[in-house]
Amino acid sequence: MSTREVSDREDPVIESLDQLAAPMAAGEKPRDAWRIGTEHEKFVYDTADHHAPSYAEKGGIRDLLMALTEFGWEPIMEGENVIAMKGSDGTVSLEPAGQLELSGAPLENLHQTCAETGRHLAQVKTIGDRIGKAFLGLGMWPDKTRAELPIMPKGRYDIMLRHMPRVGTMGLDMMLRTCTIQVNLDYSSEADMVKKFRTSLALQPLATALFASSPFTEGKPNGFLSYRSHIWSDTDPARTGMLPFVFEDGFGYERYVDYMLDVPMYFVFRDGQYIDAAGHSFRDFLKGELSVLPGERPRLSDWTDHLSTAFPEVRLKSFLEMRGADGGPWGWICALPAFWVGLLYDHTALDAAWDLVKDWDMEGREELRNAVPRLALDAPLPKSFRGGGGTLRDIAGEVLNISRSGLAARNRLNAGGDNETGYLEPLAEIVATGKVPAQRLLDLYNGEWGGDLSKIYALKSF
Repeated sequence: MSTREVSDREDPVIESLDQLAAPMAAGEKPRDAWRIGTEHEKFVYDTADHHAPSYAEKGGIRDLLMALTEFGWEPIMEGENVIAMKGSDGTVSLEPAGQLELSGAPLENLHQTCAETGRHLAQVKTIGDRIGKAFLGLGMWPDKTRAELPIMPKGRYDIMLRHMPRVGTMGLDMMLRTCTIQVNLDYSSEADMVKKFRTSLALQPLATALFASSPFTEGKPNGFLSYRSHIWSDTDPARTGMLPFVFEDGFGYERYVDYMLDVPMYFVFRDGQYIDAAGHSFRDFLKGELSVLPGERPRLSDWTDHLSTAFPEVRLKSFLEMRGADGGPWGWICALPAFWVGLLYDHTALDAAWDLVKDWDMEGREELRNAVPRLALDAPLPKSFRGGGGTLRDIAGEVLNISRSGLAARNRLNAGGDNETGYLEPLAEIVATGKVPAQRLLDLYNGEWGGDLSKIYALKSF
């Protein structure tokens, strides 16, 4: 989730609705300025007993963050607490229960993305070896109850933790027990944004299936392959989901603004503090009628904050954010941006991907999204789809080939002369075998592990 650093003192007040689309329009970039921003989370655990460390304990999350200063990172403070570190490779920040996230820098190619990931993992592993901590790459804590997990001292999390149980049954699980990999990508115009949004939203269930790695809850199989994805189905319906309006005629920046104005608020940031506005209306705020700040109207930073509080399968800010994948190991962190860059950053590939999904109806898209958390690649393709009646695996190879062709067309080479297509290999193996990561974990659990889930730590640690 976002880490706020900007001051709210010199920020202009919003004077008209036209300003609300400005952040999205400002994201437009010529093709040669398109960048790749990759975000990935991992669970932190103590190597002695596998507990999730608290913020303040000796060798805990605060000490882990501050140790990054030896690699040139600088603290970001909230009051007296360090809540993130900033550096040339982006920002290292905290999720609500101490999950560690790298929000990477905007980079030109996937070779740089994978190198950035490697640097980050090497740094935290060096620190972890010294203080007895290690890092687990999965979509969900396999063995922890909510009660066993610490809470990080961030003001926005206090507000969200209070609000989540009011609007769904699994929001606290989302905050405390899950990890994801995400990628942020650019667009050249409003029309380009719309095409990329529609294509990536329709295909987000395929990304969920390929990266599914959360089949355990509190030490036992949970009946799902991506329980992390299932959690989103009852987190907060006002700010999650497949966004049917994205596929409607006339969709663009203004329609997304309308959607965001209907998403209830979480907070307002003033004088270094988060003011609880959970459930209130940003429309009322625009009129100076927000009860927690009577007479005050929002600033542009308030709107930027609000844009970060919706959690659909694809999110629009000043870039498009792909949000469908479970967390996983190093190779997957490179594979997810490869998958989406190949599909969206080459015109021919984007045309082919859109042609594949453009006739899908909304009922079928919802049906597929709802089936994937349990079934992954075995989810049935709705019969209303062109070519429907098979399974998601039946189109996975075609989509992967489109992505591969898009990466080949980009022809971004590393020092050894290799293009970016090699980063898709982990996904190619999954499609070839038909087994997603969660299914392999279940085979081990039911086979050679003999039901001993503690063995997952050795297998899935970075």
